[in-house]
Amino acid sequence: QVQLVESGGGLVQPGGSLRLACTASGSSFTDAVVGWYRQFPGQLRDLVAIISPNGTPTIADSVQGRATISRDNAANTVYLLMNNLTPGDTAVYYCNLYTPPYNVYWGQGTQVTVSS
Repeated sequence: QVQLVESGGGLVQPGGSLRLACTASGSSFTDAVVGWYRQFPGQLRDLVAIISPNGTPTIADSVQGRATISRDNAANTVYLLMNNLTPGDTAVYYCNLYTPPYNVYWGQGTQVTVSS
């Protein structure tokens, strides 16, 4: 059974940074596309960033230039670093793991609140 455990959320001041981590177990992490989505109240989950098995990132336009995604295959962990946060980044952030063609897994979500 695949489990994704997220960490690093919480309260951040405007202009600050956050680093989220997601560690996977029970899956072939090295073959998976892994990444982060976020969900604003009353809305669907939106892509933040994903990274392919070979390390190629895809970053959403909404966070382009402020977000960096990386992976450590030895640790089965994917990281998201975001800078210059604004209240508009306040959301629940979800880790995602996808192994083609059909297997999609989600973490439990971690709240990120950007407020002074």
